[in-house]
Amino acid sequence: MLMLAIDTSGKNGSIALARVTLGQSDVETVEVVPLAGGAFSAQLVPQIAELLEKHGYSKSDLGAFAVASGPGSFTGLRVGLAAIKALAEALQKPIVAVSLLEAVACSGTARGRVLAALDAGRGDAYVGEYELSPQAYTHGERLLSREEFLVVASIPEAKGRTVVTPDALLAEVLRAMGIRVDQIEYPNSGVIARLGWQHLQRGETVRPEELEANYIRHSDAEIFSKPMP
Repeated sequence: MLMLAIDTSGKNGSIALARVTLGQSDVETVEVVPLAGGAFSAQLVPQIAELLEKHGYSKSDLGAFAVASGPGSFTGLRVGLAAIKALAEALQKPIVAVSLLEAVACSGTARGRVLAALDAGRGDAYVGEYELSPQAYTHGERLLSREEFLVVASIPEAKGRTVVTPDALLAEVLRAMGIRVDQIEYPNSGVIARLGWQHLQRGETVRPEELEANYIRHSDAEIFSKPMP
């Protein structure tokens, strides 16, 4: 079966085409195609069509979809989710939503309790706490200021946990504090495909009308539309 995975959560994104077999955990990545940031809406559909044609497939050959549901760029996430919704609805195929923080946590080598951290801009960090044994169980995801996160990562209860992050600056600060860090490459849609296949085999799918972005942070429109106290 073919699975198409998309990640448009960050400045740059990617599309992955993968082969999977029911009853088997292995995922064969056919190809990962990078997407340049800033114009996902113009690139996404043509790139999907080109990727399928390149390997001798059509949309009707796709058996499932996986998508990075956030956190990340509000505009980017909306583009990726809209494309997956349209394809899955037209083909009547299942969708799996994968948290980008889960992708970060599972991209490291550490197992057990880990903290996944991503730069959220504005001096903030997206933070997820996971138990990897070997599949990922989430203990929560939230937005923290960098100062708050450094406090959380250094409390006695967090000792022994590994922080997994692609953020070089954050990793440097944590190491200077004596905190164990697993610095990784930013996960791409190949990781989303692998995790998506795990979720799919456990029956963790969503219908197109249920697929929503996991922003964690409120949008500027929501923040600035609130009445002043």
